[in-house]
Amino acid sequence: MLLDCQDLSFEYAPIPDDISILIVNSNVKRGLVDSEYNLRREQCSEVASYFGHTSLRAVSMEALEAAEQQLAPDLFKRARHVLSENARTLAALEALKNNDLATMSVLMKASHASLRDDFEVTTKEMDGLVAIIEQAIGCKGGVRMTGGGFGGCIVALIPSHMTEQLSALVLAEYPKQYGITPSIYSCTASNGAFA
Repeated sequence: MLLDCQDLSFEYAPIPDDISILIVNSNVKRGLVDSEYNLRREQCSEVASYFGHTSLRAVSMEALEAAEQQLAPDLFKRARHVLSENARTLAALEALKNNDLATMSVLMKASHASLRDDFEVTTKEMDGLVAIIEQAIGCKGGVRMTGGGFGGCIVALIPSHMTEQLSALVLAEYPKQYGITPSIYSCTASNGAFA
């Protein structure tokens, strides 16, 4: 579902029947209050204020790039992540509407890279999980971290027939690399509850 948090309008994104959603909990515990999560929010607000807005959504990428030299490097990177992620989200909706998993793969890869490099909210374990799955699925699906970051889960859109194979791969490789056993949840998209 694509949700517009300003006016609360939404649009459902179709997930093809032969695609599963694999959620892998890194089991790296996070404490959002104790982490830099609040700092990221403050940094984004600071950049929005620089442009005279209350939300980064009102700022264009062109305006941000033009102001790069006036902003602290961390502030610029945080804002670049938010603006590029907004654009990726809209592109992802179109890719799903067109059943274009190759584009979803590219978008999810770019999203994770931005979360890692510009927003700096991933962990080595989350990056490792993404790499394990990404190497196995190539352009047949996509994978990225999800949630507030600093631990927690990654999410992957994968061909349903690969669920068992990828689960086994993650259960074998992740503990070997990081000494942590992940929790894996295989899900399929379905209609929500309705009367």
